[in-house]
Amino acid sequence: MSLRRSGLQREVLALYRRALRMVNTKPAAAQPKFKLYVRYTFKTQASSVSPRDISAIEHLLRRGRRQLEMYEDPQVRDCFVSNDMLQWGARNAGRRESTAGTPSSAS
Repeated sequence: MSLRRSGLQREVLALYRRALRMVNTKPAAAQPKFKLYVRYTFKTQASSVSPRDISAIEHLLRRGRRQLEMYEDPQVRDCFVSNDMLQWGARNAGRRESTAGTPSSAS
């Protein structure tokens, strides 16, 4: 069964994919930090806004695009990862692998 997504949902997913592709352009030593930063930022922003708050989502998309453009610059080679991000990453490290392929893994 195909899942139909709204235009806004497609925009958010496109931004997320673009951010993950940006991670692959960074030095190998910094890629885990960039990936953690991207995953943490998207997850915390998603949980902080209601899916029905269109103006807030559009604002976050605009802000995310500007921030991503900054990180896509080849001169940016590393990013800051806070202790909160590291703790969140440790708690959620195995979630994607353990839920892959299950119907409820689309969270």
